[in-house]
Parts: sequence; C-alpha cells; structure tokens
Amino acid sequence: MSANGEIPALLALADGRTFSGTAVGTVADAPAVGEVVFNTAMTGYQEVLTDPSYHGQMVTMTYPHQGNYGINGGDVESERPHLSGFIMRECERLPSNWRSEGDLDSYLKQRGVAGIAGIDTRALTRHIRDAGAQQGVIVSGDAARDVDAAAQAAREAPSIVGRDLVRAVTCREPYDWTEPSLGAAAPAPRHKVIAYDFGIKRNILRLLVDNGCEVRVVPADTPAGEVLAARPDGVFLSNGPGDPEPVSYAVDRIGRLLGNVPIFGICLGHQLLSLALGGRTFKMRFGHHGANQPVKDLATGRVAITSQNHGFAVDPDSLPDTVEVTHLNLNDMTVEGMRHKTLPAFSVQYHPEAAPGPHDARDLFARFTRMMDGQTPGRGANA
Repeated sequence: MSANGEIPALLALADGRTFSGTAVGTVADAPAVGEVVFNTAMTGYQEVLTDPSYHGQMVTMTYPHQGNYGINGGDVESERPHLSGFIMRECERLPSNWRSEGDLDSYLKQRGVAGIAGIDTRALTRHIRDAGAQQGVIVSGDAARDVDAAAQAAREAPSIVGRDLVRAVTCREPYDWTEPSLGAAAPAPRHKVIAYDFGIKRNILRLLVDNGCEVRVVPADTPAGEVLAARPDGVFLSNGPGDPEPVSYAVDRIGRLLGNVPIFGICLGHQLLSLALGGRTFKMRFGHHGANQPVKDLATGRVAITSQNHGFAVDPDSLPDTVEVTHLNLNDMTVEGMRHKTLPAFSVQYHPEAAPGPHDARDLFARFTRMMDGQTPGRGANA
C-alpha cells in the first residue's frame, strides 16, 4: 500500500502488454480473468456493470471520469454485476447527483468486482484496436509486483471463443415481468410474449411492457414445445454474452419456433436466429461496445445512432435467399439487422432499448407488436 493508502494494481494482457495503476473495488490477490474490450459510452457505467452480455469480459471505459454521478438501484440492468473486471482512468469517490445512493468504488467492493484506475486508457484502447480484444488479468496488492506471473496467467486464460457463457447468466426458473419504464404507466396488455433469457436486460423487459406486452421470461434451454403450449402471441430472443455457436440448444429451440410464432431478436438473439436460419457468425477483431454506433436502415435510408455490445457478428454471405439484411453498421458495414422474407421473424444486432445510449431505435418494439397484431386472429394492424 502506498503512503496515501492506495493499493497497487496491474492489468496484464495475453500478448505481454501491461498497465500499472491502483486498485478499485475488491482487491484481486488471485488474478481476475476476462477478455479485455473497450466501451465508448460517456455515461452509463452502472448499466454496463450489470449487463449480463459482459459476462467473461473486462470493460475499459474510454471516457476518463467514472463514478461522477454515483450509484442508484434504479439504473441496474440485472441483479448483480456480471463482468470480470472494470478498467478506468479516474474513479470518483465523492459523487454528486441527487439520485446517488452510493459511490462506484464501494459498489464494486460490495459485489466483489476487481477494478483498476489510474492507467492510460487511451493507450490501452489504441492497443486493443490494433492487436484485437484478448484475454487479460487484473491483480492487486503484492501480486501486482509480479509482472511475469500476471502476464503468464493472461496467456493461459481460456478464450471466449467456443464457450457457452449463457448458462452462467440465464434465469433458473420462469418468472413474470410487469414493471414499465420509469415514470411510465403500463398499458393494458394486448399480447402475450415469451422472452428467452440468454442474459436479458431489464430495460428490454420494461419496453416490452410499455408496448402492451404481458411478459413471461424463461430459461435459455426451455423446450420449444413448452413455449408453444403456452400459446404466446410472440417470442423474444434476448441479448447475452459470448460466442453464439456453442449455444446450440437455443438454436434448436429457435428453429422449432420459426413459422409457428412471431419472433424478435436482439444482439445474441439476433445471432442465434441467424444460426437457426442456416447462417454463420464470426469473431470480430475488437467488437462494438458503446453508445454511438451509426446504423443505416436499408429500407428507409434512415440512420440511427445506437447502443451496442457484441464481439461476434453475422456473416451476410452465409444467409439463405429467404433472409434479407435490413440494417448495416456505417463504420465497418457489418450486419446490424435482418428479416425473414416470408416468416414473421426479424432481429437487430444493436440494442434499441439503450440503457445506456440513445433512443433512436425504440420504435422496433412497436414494430414487434404490429407484427403480432398481424398474426393474431381478430387483431388488425390498427387494433
């Protein structure tokens, strides 16, 4: 420990690059391990911390100040943090905001999340852009002095590719969700929706309720027959962490649901739908993580600024002729949306529910309800 009470910490990457700083959150005597990525959002650190899609990853925030507005229970996206580590330039321990219920450092300590502050996050981000996202470790205290051991632990850390991370974040039992968005009044439910939980965010559930859905959340491996027996008007495929290909049980379920019920997928749900339709996915160099990604709707020409969090993408050349690409990322032209030409099924790679991020794409939830209107007897598009 230094004279001012700070505990030394070290971030080591699998390729040998290291960054020295100070410990934030829980002290990592044993290496905290995860794939190191960067997030370009200026706000929303609490939503990032509690997004299950970050399971198995360490998140570098490119905006230098974190913790400015504190922590509050209304902004969490799940019951707990899911990432392996949190990396920042500066951590504010005296937040200033009328909604604040605590500070970031204490929150990380209470929930056992290892963090590191005081490093050059610009240099780290540039390195990841050049070398690609890779495994890393955070160690603190005496362990931070053994650079060689930390680097060796990073090299030996298992890749995120080929691992099923969904089983670690999905719910264990089905549950109902009835809470609308903050300050909104929930309308009378018009549609019954089964939501597959691959790592679902709460703001997705809120927006489904806002759009007149009665929502039942089910575990990722729930059989298709069980879902269809509940006679839903639609099925939602949620976001989630990691590589979609090992989640083969979900691909099987989705394949059995196609054509029997309207389907809407987001992020991992989009990738799993593409696999069920016969497509392929691939690992991106450093992924898209942030709240400022431009996406073009190919049908309208409209460009939305979107929130994103994924390290895999759909290969457009692998999709069958029955599937149409509907959205593209204007930074790298990767697939951001698709729809089936004859079946009621569509999906997007980005996060229209934001949290954090802009609200440009929230109309997709209304599109889902209109799709269900058209498929439900007695309900027209203007019902």
